[in-house]
Amino acid sequence: MLLTREELRERLIALHQASLELVKDVSLETLLERIATVACEQAEARYAAVGALDNEGKLDKFITVGMPDAEIKRIAHPPVGKGLIGELMDTREPMRVPVIEKHPRSSGFPPFHPQMTSFLGVPIRTGDRQLGQIYLTDKINASEFTEDDEKIIQMLAAYAAAAIQNALLYKHLKERDIALTRRSEDLTLMNDFASTLTSTLELDEILNKTLALVMNYMKVEAGEIFLLEDDRKTLRLVLHRGQAAEAFWTRTQFKINDGFVGIVAKTREPLISHDLTKDMRFVREAVVKAGFQQIACIPLETSENLVGVLSVATRNKTPIDERDIRLLTAVANWAALAIENARLHQNARRLAVLEERERIGMDLHDGIIQSIFGVGLSLENVSHLVKENPQKAQEGIKHSIEDLNQTIRDLRSYILDLRPRQLNGEGLMDGLRRLISEYRAHTLAEASLTGPKEPLDDLPQSHSLALFHICQESLANAAKHAAAKRVEVSVWVTSERVLMEVQDNGRGFESEKMNSSLGHGLANMRTRARNVGGEVDISSSPNEGTTVLAWVPRSSMP
Repeated sequence: MLLTREELRERLIALHQASLELVKDVSLETLLERIATVACEQAEARYAAVGALDNEGKLDKFITVGMPDAEIKRIAHPPVGKGLIGELMDTREPMRVPVIEKHPRSSGFPPFHPQMTSFLGVPIRTGDRQLGQIYLTDKINASEFTEDDEKIIQMLAAYAAAAIQNALLYKHLKERDIALTRRSEDLTLMNDFASTLTSTLELDEILNKTLALVMNYMKVEAGEIFLLEDDRKTLRLVLHRGQAAEAFWTRTQFKINDGFVGIVAKTREPLISHDLTKDMRFVREAVVKAGFQQIACIPLETSENLVGVLSVATRNKTPIDERDIRLLTAVANWAALAIENARLHQNARRLAVLEERERIGMDLHDGIIQSIFGVGLSLENVSHLVKENPQKAQEGIKHSIEDLNQTIRDLRSYILDLRPRQLNGEGLMDGLRRLISEYRAHTLAEASLTGPKEPLDDLPQSHSLALFHICQESLANAAKHAAAKRVEVSVWVTSERVLMEVQDNGRGFESEKMNSSLGHGLANMRTRARNVGGEVDISSSPNEGTTVLAWVPRSSMP
């Protein structure tokens, strides 16, 4: 039945008003429902639906009007694009069918679907792209839809195309805005994280700040960090933050490939469980009983080494998504580097302490202990003179007391500034003369010193002190171990070096066995020389004495 001029005018005015409302709606699902409602009213149809296609041309959304919700829920699944719906998706032209079941492309209706007779379908297109379709069934008070209905719905489809494009554009901009906001939040977190970790080299502080930042950003209730032990087989819980601490601390160690933590350590890949109650790999029942639903475990690793595992757990059912995992992985990589740096810093400090202890021991051995040893030798000689020459013995005792007092002063000075003061402001040659004089007095053996007449004022103090202690140790060894009767100390100078030779006629030793039997004294000699860029060569043979040749550069190392 054709429409009268007045009826057509009224429908066009109603369609225009409806189209103005359509472009105001930016919610896609609400818009599709509005289009279906307007189509139903304009074509006087009992049922209407609007389908929207995705970017690949497949049916993505299907919104219906006219069917009760209870009836829709009884249908097994929404349309998938077969039958007349599928044909309309592949055409540019409208379809008007008097009886659906008589059409050759009809695929029938699924169980619980209402029976429908007449059909009108119009594609929603923009340019060469189809955005969706308008479907109408069962013309009210007529056996089929008319040509005028088809034209009205075609006009509606044109308006709908503009409105759908507008809604899709708004959706895209909204998604982009959300993505940019989240990216900004991620960058802020990474910046905060980098600033925090680079501000400290303390391991405990790094672990606490790492976990606090991650938990605050992800809004989770608990987090923990496991570190790999020195055996490279065991991961130990070193930090827990958040709720239900007693539940997490029920298991503090995991072997590689044991439980979530061990699996992550084995594979070095993130592991996420969205339902701990059904995941048999998670072995801490107390955590599940505490109500935690999800957990994410991330390896802490540098480019070469596994450091440990970071994990966060939540009672929230909102899935931990891929974006969260990417962010956690980036944070974990930063944290692993910071942990490695902190450990290297700790090792460096520990090494510095050990080196300082070694230096103190060496200084004590070469300085104060040798002085006390010299006093001991002097008192041994005095003991033989007590009966034979009491006056000379008395002088020896007095001299020993003076030496002990000097040693006490040296020890007090060393304690105050941890530096020996054996040269006492003297030059190298003056210091060596004092050592020779003390050696003669303590041992009653012959000792001589030859060297340059100039005072060697250009030789750095550290180099002079090294040669002084080497000579002191050599003289002590000659008296204590070699039982030498004669010692000769020679010093000479080249344009680049100052050399010193200490030669005794004592019992000597086998040079081949020297390296395997080096005591503190011989080792200290080499250490002192090498510390200032010099070297020591020690040669000896049984019953043929020992020669110690040491040299140091005339200037400090660059």
